[in-house]
Amino acid sequence: MGAYLGMVPCRDQSGDIDKPLSITRTGDNLMRSLLVNCSHYILGCFGKDNQLRRHGLKVMGDGGNKIRKKKAVIAVSRKLAVLMHSMLVSGEAFKNKVA
Repeated sequence: MGAYLGMVPCRDQSGDIDKPLSITRTGDNLMRSLLVNCSHYILGCFGKDNQLRRHGLKVMGDGGNKIRKKKAVIAVSRKLAVLMHSMLVSGEAFKNKVA
């Protein structure tokens, strides 16, 4: 699902060198931008405590610099896309797990 929406990292491989680059940005631009906006809300001050928020804060770590925050937003967006796809396929409603 992440590859379909362009939310997987590009790779620059040459010999023994393997550098991860920015996301591929293939697929539907509108869907990707909507997921990113939802992720900004989830990680922002109004987002409720749930699995997605905790995952994003874990990816962001303690520093919270711009690069870590961008990585966290994309990670939450990708996880949200996978969650929505699995809900669509199974027909189940979302169950928020607060621990």
